Amino acid sequence: FRRVLFRSDRGTHADTVVGRGTKIDNLVQIAHNVRIGANCIIVSQVGISGSCTIGNNVVIGGQVGIADHVQVGDGAQIAAKSGVMRDIAPGEVVMGYPAKPIRQFWRDTAALSRLTRRDK
Repeated sequence: FRRVLFRSDRGTHADTVVGRGTKIDNLVQIAHNVRIGANCIIVSQVGISGSCTIGNNVVIGGQVGIADHVQVGDGAQIAAKSGVMRDIAPGEVVMGYPAKPIRQFWRDTAALSRLTRRDK
């Protein structure tokens, strides 16, 4: 078996690197120049754009999209169907589109539900 790399398979600055112990489900797209730390879990249908840095022990739920040049800190968690367009601090838990701290997401959802409720 001989591994062949085409010019389009590499980034302009560095290779894509996946850390030891990281588990990647099927249908995950990882772009050029991405660095993924050790012991991460990336669930199905995630898209990670170019030049992102994912720390160690990060959990990324299904159908998450991460914009280019975003840094995700160690131990962060990203809930399913989130859109990440900003850096995520270490240990932060985010959800939604655009991704925001999970407590803020649930507060916003509850407030919207109260505003749109029809009382009979």
